[in-house]
Amino acid sequence: EVQFVESGGGMVQPGGSLRLSCVASGFNFYNYDMSWVRQAPGKGPEWVSGISAGGGRTYYPPSMKGRFTISRDNAKNTLLLEMNNLTPEDTALYYCARGWGTSGSRGQGTQVTVSS
Repeated sequence: EVQFVESGGGMVQPGGSLRLSCVASGFNFYNYDMSWVRQAPGKGPEWVSGISAGGGRTYYPPSMKGRFTISRDNAKNTLLLEMNNLTPEDTALYYCARGWGTSGSRGQGTQVTVSS
């Protein structure tokens, strides 16, 4: 069974930082591209970042480029997302997802709230 356990979310003030972690199981993690996806209340899923199976290729939408950094540790089946200079618009439930984009299998998510 494919499973993801996300952690690291929380409440932070604008300008703050968080580091999200996702531990995957039930499949050969090292063979798959992986993504972070977020969903805010009342909105559809938004692709936050993607990373290729070997880690050599990454994707960020313009609004996140320079603020977010995706990485992975294939030996530990772990996907990471470092988020800096957070704004209230970054408030959402963040998921890790298998594959490139928003449509793959994903976990339960970890809540990120940016508020003063």
